[in-house]
Amino acid sequence: MNAPLNHPLPLLDLDVLRTFVAIAETGSFTTAANAVFRTPSAVSMQIKKLEDILGRSVFARDARSVTLTTDGEMLLGYARRLLSINREVVSKFIIPDIVGVVRLGSPDDYGERVLPHVLKRFAQSHPSIAVDVTIDQSSNLRRRMDDRALDITLLTNSYKTSALGAEVLLTEPIVWAGAKGGCAHLREPLPVSLWEEGCAWRAGALEALGREGRNYRVAYMSAHTAGQRAAIMSDLAVAPLPKSFLGSDMVELCPKDGMPDIGTYNLAMIVAPDASAPVKAVADHIRATFEVFRETGKF
Repeated sequence: MNAPLNHPLPLLDLDVLRTFVAIAETGSFTTAANAVFRTPSAVSMQIKKLEDILGRSVFARDARSVTLTTDGEMLLGYARRLLSINREVVSKFIIPDIVGVVRLGSPDDYGERVLPHVLKRFAQSHPSIAVDVTIDQSSNLRRRMDDRALDITLLTNSYKTSALGAEVLLTEPIVWAGAKGGCAHLREPLPVSLWEEGCAWRAGALEALGREGRNYRVAYMSAHTAGQRAAIMSDLAVAPLPKSFLGSDMVELCPKDGMPDIGTYNLAMIVAPDASAPVKAVADHIRATFEVFRETGKF
């Protein structure tokens, strides 16, 4: 039987736990420091304090990487729960109890890759706001906004064009993606996987191929990101993708691989001019998410 404690247990600092979670999620002290608005040395001191309190090492560090120890993995679950409870409690007292439904539009690629994380965090801080999501092509989403069928929408635009009244959230290179170790880019004519008409990435890719006089054939066509990835991973075709969408099993094909430069695209957001408080709350959350991405490269 354990002897009773004759002194109170120490309390864990939520700011320190927030830093710990940021390091665990980014795998970098420097990136986490940017995310929590502290210097790398201050972040290191926070983790040392945490490890001193617990009497355990929570990270294994070497010159190139930071990984959780077994104790760190156990702490991560507790830390996320404590931070979630803190957000819930504080929101009850500080954040106004905003209630409503927000109709949000998004292109397929961001709807699949980014929105689930964005909306999960938003639901934690604004549990009384329901967000209904519509996934469609950017051209169709713009028409839905004009018809007042959406309150907010995300749009992808060519770097040469911009939607009237749109706020640019991100400008990013479009690159040719191929399977790691694949040979699709060596075939003639070049097999490409493309979206339907109206996609900003498609327009830029076809313009680049035409400019270079490269023969190509559309070997795979899909309006969904999953279909594009399937074509790339099976080495059936190459496809234009935002650089941040490249997975570890893909490679960026450059001019030295015989692939022309495509350029950049914009991700923009349009918010209804008569936006309600719930709509403004969602828009502010999306802006904050992309501010973090521009600084850290992670959503």
